[in-house]
Amino acid sequence: MSTVFFQSLPSPVTPIAEQAPPLQSGDRLTRDEFERRYSVAPSHIRAELVEGIVYVMGPPVSEQYHAIPHGDFVTWMGVYKIYTPGVQLYDNATVRLDSDNEFQPDAALRILPEFGGQSRTRDNFIDGAPELVAEIAASSASYDLGEKLKVYRRAGVREYVVWRTWDGAIDWFSLQAGQYVPQSPDQQGLHKSEVFPGLWLDPAAMLAGNGVRVIEVLQQGLATAEHAKFVTDLATKFRSLE
Repeated sequence: MSTVFFQSLPSPVTPIAEQAPPLQSGDRLTRDEFERRYSVAPSHIRAELVEGIVYVMGPPVSEQYHAIPHGDFVTWMGVYKIYTPGVQLYDNATVRLDSDNEFQPDAALRILPEFGGQSRTRDNFIDGAPELVAEIAASSASYDLGEKLKVYRRAGVREYVVWRTWDGAIDWFSLQAGQYVPQSPDQQGLHKSEVFPGLWLDPAAMLAGNGVRVIEVLQQGLATAEHAKFVTDLATKFRSLE
């Protein structure tokens, strides 16, 4: 009886030229190359392209200094979105701002394009600047208040809100004549959005974790004539596009 020997063949290897190198902080990439590498990166990796430079942010995520504030911001913005048809809330969505900058803001409020918003949707991504962006930053030294702020300003994000968790402060910037102007709370101690009428924030309550007070103040804003008019205006713009 003859003996037959089987030789196992090596598994095919993807040529080096076809592999996507890993994303590394400091890499200088085009947006297309950044997206190619990001699409095959491990699922826990979060990265942004800032002025053509890669910033990789991975775990761990602090409970006290990021996860909880993030959730509180999203809850506040989410309630507003529910009562404002034509406005959408995004949590960690990819935003293509220009050819050198692709961010993943912690949260964003956007007027949908069919309701007259300034950004567009392409390939299931946001193209252009949402009207309002919110970020959780550690302190005033964070790049959220450095390079990213400059890019958001240049791209036309109309309001930029940053919660500095280590500093215990919330910064609210309004785009005026191409520059970000810090907005102080009014005499009632409240921030009131100029872009999204009725989006009111009690920063002291937010910083203290007093969610009941935060939502109470927001509901006051939602009950105003300004918010009702905004909803009507959005609906009118939608109908005009039909």
